[in-house]
Amino acid sequence: MSIPTPAITITRRLEFDAGHRIPHHDGQCRHLHGHRYAIELTVSGDVLETPGKADDGMVLDFGDIKRLANEHLVSLWDHAFLVAKEDQAVVAFLASMPNHKTVILDRVPTVENLAQTAFAILEPIFAEAFQGRLRLASIRLYETPNCWADISQN
Repeated sequence: MSIPTPAITITRRLEFDAGHRIPHHDGQCRHLHGHRYAIELTVSGDVLETPGKADDGMVLDFGDIKRLANEHLVSLWDHAFLVAKEDQAVVAFLASMPNHKTVILDRVPTVENLAQTAFAILEPIFAEAFQGRLRLASIRLYETPNCWADISQN
């Protein structure tokens, strides 16, 4: 009788720069400003036993996490302005700038809402790409080195 091996998690960190504002904030965050965001993606799954193959002993190659995250989120948000569709003054201003990289969101771009949005985008991507063999377990999104939001599978 073999003892089942528990799933293991691995985490990849990526960084990007983006601007935003929190339009109804009582403090400085109501102004246009930017952050050096960092996103940590944690994937959970079984360690592969594929002797002689490149992925032997891995849950997933860290490069695959980077590739999917960049393609579906990071490259879209990097050096963009993240704005809530309700923030019509800023939406209109950004639309007046030719070829401006703008991401219009359904919710105010707080770090909490951005983490939820990132998870909603990436979770099905990871599930489909690996046919359910692993899952996106959690995301940690840093707005600053000292402030972040976490979201995880229930």
